[in-house]
Amino acid sequence: MQRLWNSAIGLLIVTGGLLGLILPFSKIGTAAGVPAIVWAFLISFGAGSVLLAALLARGERPRLTPHKLRYFFVTAAVSYALPNLLMFSAIRHLGAGYTGIMFTLSPVITLLLSVLSGVRRPNALGVAGIAVGFVGAVMVAWTRGEAGQPAALFWVMIGLLVPVSLAVGNIYRTADWPEGTGPIELAVGSHLAAALMLLAGTLVLTGGGSLATLANVPLVAAAQVASAAAMFAFFFRLQAVGGPVYLSQIGYVAAAVGLVSGTLYMGERYQALTWLGALVIVAGVIMTTLAQARKA
Repeated sequence: MQRLWNSAIGLLIVTGGLLGLILPFSKIGTAAGVPAIVWAFLISFGAGSVLLAALLARGERPRLTPHKLRYFFVTAAVSYALPNLLMFSAIRHLGAGYTGIMFTLSPVITLLLSVLSGVRRPNALGVAGIAVGFVGAVMVAWTRGEAGQPAALFWVMIGLLVPVSLAVGNIYRTADWPEGTGPIELAVGSHLAAALMLLAGTLVLTGGGSLATLANVPLVAAAQVASAAAMFAFFFRLQAVGGPVYLSQIGYVAAAVGLVSGTLYMGERYQALTWLGALVIVAGVIMTTLAQARKA
């Protein structure tokens, strides 16, 4: 376990795999009548609560500071509440596999934002990788979801906003990481902040009655909480070990899990252009990753 905790590649595989499980679980939950905002609340509240209990069991007590509170709520908004709400709203229209492909755009967008914000200067390979990734995104967006069931362009655009929000979160979390604070504490604070935001939204939009819909899929909800809690513990550790661009590559693994579970277990089918676009995106990400390595 100690080796895994310090291994960037090991953390990448585990975190991406657990992230990918969110896709089929959320599709099952929302198909059973659980609103997207409630499923997003379940993940943040469940993960935050389980990790807080683990932190307290180890004798650690989180200490709040103005910096940490800012970090918690900004991270909660751009990394969890917004992308999860967008993803869970779109997944019934786009399919788990198609939505998973959107994750693969996160590394390209993360690099693009790094360049635009002045964090990194692009080299020719990096610029080419961003361009190739964009072409792949256009190809995937053109197919609009499952074969024979094209989704409205609105839902495709909602799906494309997910990697944009994730990329913003990748940059912010590294830039504003509170000094001397461990990954578990940051995961706890950020998720409980996200849960608070989503609960407020649920109460305003539904009066709270929709929370009872979780009883429609109790086992799936429990599995979702367990996998999310484990995933976010590894997520913040990967952020510390690998950095924002390396972290963003969990989208590869998550997309693979989403595509496999969607096609094999949920009967989803995608056009050849969707698969080709996904491969083009992967090529773009490989180019941007190589560009990062050369800059390093």
